[in-house]
Amino acid sequence: MLEVKGIDSYYGHFRVLKNVFLKVEKGEFVVLLGANGHGKSTLLKTICGIMNPTAGHIIFDGQEIHNLIIEQIVEMGLVYIPEERNLFPEMTVMENLILGAHNSNARKEEAKNLDYVFELFPQLKLLEKQLCSGLSGGEQRMVAIGRGLMSSAKFLAVDEPSMGLAPNLTDQVFKTLSEVNKTGVGVLLVEQSINKVLEYADRVYVLDDGKIVFEGGKEDVLNNEQIKDILLGVYE
Repeated sequence: MLEVKGIDSYYGHFRVLKNVFLKVEKGEFVVLLGANGHGKSTLLKTICGIMNPTAGHIIFDGQEIHNLIIEQIVEMGLVYIPEERNLFPEMTVMENLILGAHNSNARKEEAKNLDYVFELFPQLKLLEKQLCSGLSGGEQRMVAIGRGLMSSAKFLAVDEPSMGLAPNLTDQVFKTLSEVNKTGVGVLLVEQSINKVLEYADRVYVLDDGKIVFEGGKEDVLNNEQIKDILLGVYE
């Protein structure tokens, strides 16, 4: 479904990503691990068209997308859910959700997608008229994920959804993403709460200093002392 082939990406003159290869098959839940500052968010942003790679290819659903603009990538069904959430605080929950249905495919499915979001997050149905500025961190994260699903997403690239959340809310977010994944939506998840998220992972990549240094199953991560050293301080 998604294939990254040998991409490089820079911030100014600094090379952040270095010949990165990564693949997510249709319906997979893949987790990308690594210490802070080693390129995980940059990789998601590059995949989703927010940053441009300086080398390599990104293929989604059989089509090269690294030269497309963000709106075209979203139209294809590849959606980025940032760590920062990027909600409009003085708009209501409902208004923020509806903004996710701006592409032509999503507009046709708006009512169905909204019902699905409220099925996944019944709390949001109760809060639909509330301003997002008054929501808790966990509720804001639900709105951010729900807005992504309103776009008729076929693939979610999710950046550290547990950031700032209490453990019980972290579990809820992971379980919800897993339920979405079971419907056939691919998931590439960047995360720090390693022990929690590995329960849901089909495969795991580890990024270190801008390079993929490991690919394998979740059991392989826990049993690999070299990878544990790389992720030292990240385990929770």
